[in-house]
Amino acid sequence: MLCNCGRKAIYEKRNEGKYYCEKCFTKFVEKNIKRVIGKNKLVEKDDIIAVGLSGGKDSSLLLYILKKFFKNKIFAIMIDEGIGEYRKKSIEKGIILCKTLNVEYNIISFKEYFGFGISDIVKIFNKKGIRAKPCTFCGVWRRYILNKEARKRGATKLAIGINIDDEAESAIMNFIRGDTEKFLKLGPIPGLIKSKYLVQRIKPLINLSSEEITLYDKINKIPFYHKKKCPYAFDSVRLTVRKILKELEEKYPGTKYQIISFSEKIRKAALKGLGYTETKSIEINKCRICKEPTSKEICKACELLERIKNLD
Repeated sequence: MLCNCGRKAIYEKRNEGKYYCEKCFTKFVEKNIKRVIGKNKLVEKDDIIAVGLSGGKDSSLLLYILKKFFKNKIFAIMIDEGIGEYRKKSIEKGIILCKTLNVEYNIISFKEYFGFGISDIVKIFNKKGIRAKPCTFCGVWRRYILNKEARKRGATKLAIGINIDDEAESAIMNFIRGDTEKFLKLGPIPGLIKSKYLVQRIKPLINLSSEEITLYDKINKIPFYHKKKCPYAFDSVRLTVRKILKELEEKYPGTKYQIISFSEKIRKAALKGLGYTETKSIEINKCRICKEPTSKEICKACELLERIKNLD
């Protein structure tokens, strides 16, 4: 098949019935990201942007695009969760990209922050005969470190590589679990409150699929780790939802986009009904242990740390 420009097509956008050559596909991806950023005012003139960089396809493209099109100060934060070679190799790719783009970067480890890596936690749980749920620790601790390190370095925005597949999965999972609070926190600017202690997160890749991101990376020779599944990932609700959505997308192209579009309409209507015409600025609690922001007396990161200490 041929692209509209007459060149040989390398990608079919099935839900739109369009074919793209390498050059036009690159323009399509870049236009998509810039549209999301512009429409939602994700990046403003004086913003200092921290990028949560894993070395994988999504965050690598995100850093590349932000550096290419925006003159803002940008730096990367990489987190070593302590998952052996799996994370070591992805961080190596992240370092190569940062050096190529001349972007400042910092590598922070779970071990450094909490005294335990994910492999340590799994061993402790296994030793006690308890089924480990490392994804819980990983997600909470990653968000904790990214926010704290971004704030410490003066960032006003924290860019994360969430794509349309991730967002659609999260929307469906929140419906399944009836988790209204997490559902309301979806969207290109997640979160319901403003606080000087919380760096505003942004999702510039929210309308791009994993397939589109991978192809862009390869065309533009962006270094990234072609990672296999995390060795500690198990048959979670997310993996089940992912499988179902993949089948639906193959049979009905555009399914994920429709889920995101519909979810955003519901989310905005619900927020308006609850009086959230915009993100609210409020005084937020501080954790009794670490003094980081929390809605409770003790933050989730410290709660999990105390739990693992008691088992060790």
